[in-house]
Amino acid sequence: MSLKKQLMDDVKTAMKEKDRLRKATITLLRADIKRFEVDKRKEITEDGIIDLISKQIKQKKSAILDFKKGGREDLVQEAEAEIDVLMKYLPDQLTEEELKEIIGNAIKELKAESMKDMGKVMGAVKPIIKGKADGKMASEIVKAMLS
Repeated sequence: MSLKKQLMDDVKTAMKEKDRLRKATITLLRADIKRFEVDKRKEITEDGIIDLISKQIKQKKSAILDFKKGGREDLVQEAEAEIDVLMKYLPDQLTEEELKEIIGNAIKELKAESMKDMGKVMGAVKPIIKGKADGKMASEIVKAMLS
C-alpha cells in the first residue's frame, strides 16, 4: 500500500475512533502533500512524502525546545505525541552503531581525512540515511570521526 493511501485510511480510522491528535497530525501532513503537488504540478513520490514527514518532525522538535523554555509542558507533550504519530510512517530508524558504520564506510571510500571533507562525506551519506536517521545526529558523528 502506498504511503499516501495509508495516510488516507489512517485519517479515516482516527476520525472513527475520535482520536483528535492523530487526525489533526495526519491531516496536516496530507495538507503539506497536497500543497507540494499543487505547487510542483506533479504527483509526490514516496521519498517526497518521507521528506515532508522528516521536515515536520524536525519542526516539532524545534518547537519542543521553545515550549520547554516557555514552561508549557502541555504543548511539549502534545508535540511529542505528534512526533510519535509521524514516526510510524518513516522507515525503521537506524541505530547509532549502524549510522556510525555507514559514515565510517563513506569516510574510507572517500579517503576523507579532515573537516574540509565533511561536505563530501555528508553528501555521500545523506541518500543512504534519508528518512532512516536524523541528519543532525549524522552530522555530529561525521564531525566526531573527522576531528
